[in-house]
This record gives sequence, C-alpha cells and structure tokens, in this order.
Amino acid sequence: MYRIGELAKACHINNDTLRFYEKNGLLCPSSRTESGYRLYTEGDREILQFILRAKDVGFTLAEIKELLSIEINKADKACADVKILVDIKLNAVEKKLAELSRFHTSLKRLSDACCGSSISAEHCTILEALESDTDDVRHERHHKQGGK
Repeated sequence: MYRIGELAKACHINNDTLRFYEKNGLLCPSSRTESGYRLYTEGDREILQFILRAKDVGFTLAEIKELLSIEINKADKACADVKILVDIKLNAVEKKLAELSRFHTSLKRLSDACCGSSISAEHCTILEALESDTDDVRHERHHKQGGK
C-alpha cells in the first residue's frame, strides 16, 4: 500500500496532481487509514501510470476517463473502440499542426517584410499588413520608405 506522498514520488508527480486526478474521477484511493490518509494499491499505481502515459501523448482528462472506462471493461469493448478515440485525437492534432504551420508561414512572411530598424514605426510593414484587409504582406522594407 502507498500513501499519497509515496505514490506521487513513485510516479514522479506531486501530491496535488494526485489529488487533482482524484477530484476529477480518474483515480480513487483504495482505502483510507483511520486517521483519513489515502491508501493506494499497486493496481492504483498502474492506473496512475496509465493516466500519465495517456496525458503524455496528448489526451485530455475527459479522453483519459473514456480510455480508462475501456481499460477497466476490456472484455466488453473492442479494439476498434480504442482506435476510434486515437484516430479522433490524431485528426485533431493534424489539424492543429496545419494551423500552426499556417501561423509559422504568416509570421515568417511578416518578419521577413520588416527591416527591424530603430526608425519610427509609422511605416512598419508588419503593422501595415495587420491593418490591411488583404492577406498580402508588403515586402518593402521600412528603410526603403524612410530613404535609408
């Protein structure tokens, strides 16, 4: 049996994280001592490690709850049930990566369009591009407009 601090230390997390998982219904202590200390079993440690691994690959608490419910009732579930959850998450990650790639491209274009000098920002190409209602970033440098 583990007390909360022992289990937290064994899994390289802090006590508050363990309490958070308990509060959110992901993990429950197997029992409590007469003085109210939480006690966890080796099975609880395995569940906590499952939670931490699922979190490490990007699953949310709600998704982890769903995975845990399948884990607990494996015999009544199909592998396809788990794959569906993973594929949904993978699709969301792919969409986020595409969005981040668009952000990167736009920010790179904005940065490349600006000379970054110490002259007034009155003709700053970045500000002008953000004020504009078009997607084009002017590729002129401030210093060309400032005559330097």
